Amino acid sequence: MAISPLMTVYPRCEVEPVRGEGAYLFDSAGKRWLDFASGIAVNLLGHGHPHLTQAIQKQAATLMHTSNLYGSPQQMGVAKRLVELTFADTVFFTNSGAEALECAVKTARAYHYATGNPQKYRLLTFSNAFHGRTLATISATDQEKLRKGFEPLPDWFHVLPFNDLAAAEAAIDDSIGGFLVEPIQGEGGIRPATQEFLQGLRRLADERGLLLVLDEVQTGVGRTGTLFAHEQYGITPDIMAIAKGIGGGFPVGACLATEKAAQGMVIGTHGSTYGGNPLAMAAINAVLDIVAEPDFLAEVRAKGERLRASLEQMIPNHDLFDHVRGSGLMLGLKLNGDSRAFVAHARSNHGLLTVAAGDNVVRILPPLNIDESHIRECVEKLSAAASAFESQAAA
Repeated sequence: MAISPLMTVYPRCEVEPVRGEGAYLFDSAGKRWLDFASGIAVNLLGHGHPHLTQAIQKQAATLMHTSNLYGSPQQMGVAKRLVELTFADTVFFTNSGAEALECAVKTARAYHYATGNPQKYRLLTFSNAFHGRTLATISATDQEKLRKGFEPLPDWFHVLPFNDLAAAEAAIDDSIGGFLVEPIQGEGGIRPATQEFLQGLRRLADERGLLLVLDEVQTGVGRTGTLFAHEQYGITPDIMAIAKGIGGGFPVGACLATEKAAQGMVIGTHGSTYGGNPLAMAAINAVLDIVAEPDFLAEVRAKGERLRASLEQMIPNHDLFDHVRGSGLMLGLKLNGDSRAFVAHARSNHGLLTVAAGDNVVRILPPLNIDESHIRECVEKLSAAASAFESQAAA
């Protein structure tokens, strides 16, 4: 039996990019795509951004990796920067979002163990969430496509309806240590938490001695128009996982926590061989140099509003489209049809890269430094793709 040299866990499409430039990807034949997927919200500054590229090149020529057995002035510098920018008092660096979530879950459990409540080992999570593909993180979702083939899974989570505060309050018992939630569900269909829901979870955590753990892997680092999405809800978490955009394309993540929440994370409780290597720290610093600036974030909000307005103006011209949801440059276009088929059509026939999500939503996740021409091109391509898609369906 023949098997691919690459394990066949991805249904890979025909796009085979070899080069990126700004908001575009190119294959070896020179074919071009407008990249409004951004590696699923990763390429925050597009492709080949000079400041990010130069920072990585300079660090690669100096020092790429040592070990977390040694001191790391690079990690300490970035950790201090993140602490200054956020609610957090301390940071652990990882290689990915899933690892950041694993660290976040361990931090929550270690807190209750350290404070004499080891029975509080479970977190309440919410329907259609996506927190990663490790055994722990797939246990935190009710999505069958993620869980199938891997059950029985650890009984560390209890999944409840998203945006149902009453259900969350009713589910709290002596085994519950906190909540794990995305402020805006990404893979679940660009579904924002309501103000009442997220503020209510914060209130319940404070009243019941629980921890609020936020998954800002996709929503964080300016994607929604503020540095982190929870800022728009007027709350702060106890623990937060970030990744994706924080490296601008370099694989890196982090778990951020308050001093109180991190009190159980002492020597020997966690570790990572590659986490926080100097190359990753150079990438984070370069991204923050640009994205953490208030003027840049204001531009993201303005571009998000212009893109949203353009999409809403287009919607009445097509039966396929229903409405727009999301915040900043994390937008979802709800379809009256199969979003995966439409994403494939737009990609293959109109040179536009987007990402399908749950609830028949097309995720629109451009680089944060797009300009007006990219917005116009995206909407024109979506409209042309919809016309052709609708004609095919009618034939």
